Amino acid sequence: MIFAKVIGTIVSTQKDEKLKGKKLLLCKEVDHEGKPLKSYHVAVDAVQAGEGNFVLLSYGSSARMTETTKDAPIDAVVIAIIDDVQILHTVKS
Repeated sequence: MIFAKVIGTIVSTQKDEKLKGKKLLLCKEVDHEGKPLKSYHVAVDAVQAGEGNFVLLSYGSSARMTETTKDAPIDAVVIAIIDDVQILHTVKS
């Protein structure tokens, strides 16, 4: 799973039949503190996420296992909206 922040939406009038009616979100990977990393992802929204939400993305073949994305040609899906992150120990680098 990938920790990300929703930074926008993707509008596409022409797309594969199995993507019609699905909301596409532009997500930016973030670290555990919410600081942006380098990677962006376009993900199908399966949980009614919105701009500014921190989310979990499922990637690859696992992304096609939700009711929303079954048999659709996608690589990433938003599977959870994150309410809180609790870190119990400090990891030394």
